[in-house]
Amino acid sequence: MDHDIVIRGGTIVDGTGADPIAGDVAIDNGLITAIGSVPGTGRQEIDASGHVVTPGFVDIHTHLDAQIGWDPDMTPVSWHGVTTALIGNCGVTFAPCKPEDRELLAGMMETVEDIPKSAILDGLAWDWEQYGEYLDSIERLGTAVNVAGLVGHSAIRYYVMGERAVEEQATDEEKRQMAEIAAKAIDAGAFGFSTNRYEPHKGPDGRSIPGTFADVEELEEIARAVGPRRGLIQAVGADFDVLKRIADTENSRVLFSYGTGDQEGAGRWSAQRLDELCEGRDITAISHVRGSGYMFGLQSGLPVRGQTWRDVSEMDFEGRLAAIKDADIAAKLIEEAKQPKATGIPMTEVFFLGAGDTPNYALPADENLQAMADAAGEHWSETFLRLTRESHGKGLFNFRMFAKNMKEQGDLFRSDHIYPGLGDAGAHVSQIMDAGWSSFVLSHWLRDTGHFTLPEAIEKNDFGTCPGDRS
Repeated sequence: MDHDIVIRGGTIVDGTGADPIAGDVAIDNGLITAIGSVPGTGRQEIDASGHVVTPGFVDIHTHLDAQIGWDPDMTPVSWHGVTTALIGNCGVTFAPCKPEDRELLAGMMETVEDIPKSAILDGLAWDWEQYGEYLDSIERLGTAVNVAGLVGHSAIRYYVMGERAVEEQATDEEKRQMAEIAAKAIDAGAFGFSTNRYEPHKGPDGRSIPGTFADVEELEEIARAVGPRRGLIQAVGADFDVLKRIADTENSRVLFSYGTGDQEGAGRWSAQRLDELCEGRDITAISHVRGSGYMFGLQSGLPVRGQTWRDVSEMDFEGRLAAIKDADIAAKLIEEAKQPKATGIPMTEVFFLGAGDTPNYALPADENLQAMADAAGEHWSETFLRLTRESHGKGLFNFRMFAKNMKEQGDLFRSDHIYPGLGDAGAHVSQIMDAGWSSFVLSHWLRDTGHFTLPEAIEKNDFGTCPGDRS
């Protein structure tokens, strides 16, 4: 029997956590039709000897909602083995949307996810009002990977309540309408519903986005519509009590963002707390795979408030490099950095990534920039400038806002209820956007540390056990 494609002689890891097997994979009409010893030939034969053959990876937390309009290849997640991406996270989506509200939703995505509003408005067709029409528009783009979409609470709430959506509670009738819209979105192809209760996420006018302070009964009403349809409910900023109430409504499938502290034992404690939350419930957490937050350096932002720093930041790269090599300018930069409140970034949580093609994200907590400065008998700004000069301006520094301690993060990953993948691909233009999280799982958590076995790493990367499907 002939096949369209046969992948020969690879080590097959199927993503379920099962042991690898040696064998072939046959593909016909875009579907896998045989695994093991495949007789016959393929019109295309691929020699996988010495290689691992896996399912495509799933990026469960992206904000590619805008980028998809001008980059249907969805880079760089598609460069890291991702074949399915979930968009519409954190309650901010572009549908449903009345024509007169397009600029508002675009502005909300800008202020929450750091994606320029102008690019959003210019880069998308905006030929929809309802969520099903939005999915049709996305499909017409011909994306390189599979796209699953969540319908956002903020968009639904504003669609129903208008300006009242920001600060007022919904009436019973408005709650019913929101639940109906969420249900219709899932019937039209949405993968689920997302909500955001993280107060610092602001709209264009500086107020928290719609839904942030919605009473829990509103979420329960929506869950009664979403849960029976097996739609996923993704939540950001919701405390454990809120997560329990959502999950306990219609046995709803819940996905939320989670992390741990950097103090000794925090990872084990956080994992235990997570396991207790998830016991008997369809709840799954995701977390960062490495220190994430804000990146700075000569090629990016500079970390100090001060006139000289501001002057340098306004130069092009070559001008910046020449400036920090000038002894007089460097002295002024150091003096400004020594002033009170010169920076809001604690240098004990900043790490030098190096200047090579492979940044070092795995430095231990005691090898931070402040510790490097103390060891050299320097002010941290002197160390920053010295390392920047030595790297010819290419050195980068990572302020770890999340996943500050890799050891504790590893202990958190011991829980069966948490997956890596809080990458935020497509967002945070001026911060860290960790679209390469799946490769880091394989390079660091599998190859370098042995924290995961190969079957475990692949299962984690493709959500072989789908969130909530643990019965």
